[in-house]
Amino acid sequence: MGRRGRKRQLDVEARYWQLLLSGIGTVQACRLVGITRKTGYRWRAENGGIPPARIAEAARSNRYLSRLERQRIATLRGQGLGVREIARRIERDPATVSRELRRNSRPHDKAYDGDLAHARARQRSRRPRRGKLNRDQHLRGLVQERLEQDWSPEQIAAYLRVAFPDQPDWHVCHETIYQALYHGGRGGLSRQLTRRLRTGRPLRRRRRRSDARQSRFIAPAVLIDQRPLIVESRTRVGDWEGDLIVGRMSQSAIGTMVDRTSRYLRLIHLPGGHRADQLHDALIAVLDELPEAARLTLTWDQGSEMARHDHLAPYFRDGIYFARPASPWLRGTNENTNGLLRQYFPKGTSLATHDQQTLRAVEDRLNQRPRKILGWRTPRQVFLGGLTS
Repeated sequence: MGRRGRKRQLDVEARYWQLLLSGIGTVQACRLVGITRKTGYRWRAENGGIPPARIAEAARSNRYLSRLERQRIATLRGQGLGVREIARRIERDPATVSRELRRNSRPHDKAYDGDLAHARARQRSRRPRRGKLNRDQHLRGLVQERLEQDWSPEQIAAYLRVAFPDQPDWHVCHETIYQALYHGGRGGLSRQLTRRLRTGRPLRRRRRRSDARQSRFIAPAVLIDQRPLIVESRTRVGDWEGDLIVGRMSQSAIGTMVDRTSRYLRLIHLPGGHRADQLHDALIAVLDELPEAARLTLTWDQGSEMARHDHLAPYFRDGIYFARPASPWLRGTNENTNGLLRQYFPKGTSLATHDQQTLRAVEDRLNQRPRKILGWRTPRQVFLGGLTS
């Protein structure tokens, strides 16, 4: 007989989630229901921090019956309707209804309870299953070796297909590797290997849909789709892209503005923080130093620091525009420049230690450096030449 798995404490878990929903912290909730903090954190990680009862039915695949469908089956079954008629009314295949009644009816009286059937189905879907990496020691060792070399799961998955074309059992997808890292359990990949991933996160985060993010601005934002077409051609100076580079724990920041055509850079000193009012005042000080002909458009991401964009709009002849959420490639010039700046302002450090003179020195260094994309001219030369022409 195989080793029995750990019994699920459904009643304890339900009380745990109820305490969390009432506003009690995780540590106190664990103490009140009599579980360890490790167990509480594991329950939260398994559900992405969302109580099971709060997971929307709409997020589940239509392949599976919903709670409402099971309740309707119970009602129609109680009215004495047959399998085919029930299937027609809920718009499901008769085999689906027949299989559901066979699996989830009570054995002693063949009665069907929709809520109880749904709970049983959800419980079965969470049954522990050993992943492929847990079962295959050689495959697990190969994946672990590549992770220790800082390979990403996607790179490892592609490598396995190329290096072992005759072993289809080893052709795992990158999600299989992620699951083995975060939910592998005993016999899976070491949780310590999560430090080798790009993010280094010990727990996975639920992904947020970019089109579902609420607006951070009171004044309506004009999206990049409405920006003048001439901006795309890069034939004039004065079309800027902007963003923040942030320091350790997002407690400090430096604003960046780069001209799309000349790659001319201006840095925005934010010694007191990067709230909307602080960026507004600091950005105006920089804009006042630019000639009016060099202030045509500004394209920013949808960060809350630009909440007062309507007060900055008069400084730009052709307006201020915002890239779509989670689309950094729409401001590629600015993203590339921010990467260059990290040589001088490394990630994980405090940016509040850099004064205005330091920022101006970095500006001058980058603006006077020949660039291949400019035909080995400097950004300053191209910028000034564009203004005079």
